[in-house]
Parts: sequence; C-alpha cells; structure tokens
Amino acid sequence: MARIAGVDIPNEKRIWVGLTYIYGIGSAFSKRILAQGRVDPDKKAKDLTEEEIARIRDVIDKGYRVEGDLRREISLNIGRLREIGCYRGLRHRRRLPVRGQRTRTNARTKRGPRQTVAGRGRRRGVSKK
Repeated sequence: MARIAGVDIPNEKRIWVGLTYIYGIGSAFSKRILAQGRVDPDKKAKDLTEEEIARIRDVIDKGYRVEGDLRREISLNIGRLREIGCYRGLRHRRRLPVRGQRTRTNARTKRGPRQTVAGRGRRRGVSKK
C-alpha cells in the first residue's frame, strides 16, 4: 500500500482515483500530477514502482498544498473572516450557509435536524386565504 502525503492509497484502485483520497486533490489535479510525474494514470496502485511513487511525492510536495497544510490554511481564512466581522464571517459564526443559499427551506445540513416549534402551521378553524 503506497503512502503519499500521509495517506494510504488503496492498492486495488487505479492511481488517478487513489490520489483523490488525499485531501485537496480531485480528479483533475490527480491527472495533472500524474502527467507531470510521467506515470500512467491507468496503472493500479499496487503495480507502481518505488521510483514512480517518489516522482508523485516530489510533484505533490513541490507544487500543491494538501492535507494538514491546506486544512490549516482554510481554517485560518475562516477565522480571519469571523474576526473582521464581515458578512461571510457572521454566516460562519452562526453556522448558516455562506454563499447565498436560501434558509427558509432546505439548509438542513448546516442547521441540523428539524426542531418542532409551537404555534407553527395552520390553526383549526382558520381558512386559508
């Protein structure tokens, strides 16, 4: 099992898919990294030589922020937004959607499970207008 950037790459997956297990690398970056490292993207991870793994590691170390560094950078950016009190920072602070999505309905992932509130909904005997 190859270990790149502190992440174990699954043996049975093709290497371009395996690299996406690293935080900060998606399929496009994965294919670009393999092209720079001159590695066949359709090779399985278990079939890679030590030299190929070393080339992939070098490309990632030199040109990409991944895993811990990227997570730290993102959390610092969010902390800065919260500290300066901008709109996006306030949305982060209140744990609400940041990018303009509606919250009257949906947004359940951010807001959590529904909480029943007394007095909501139609009352008996009142007709809808």
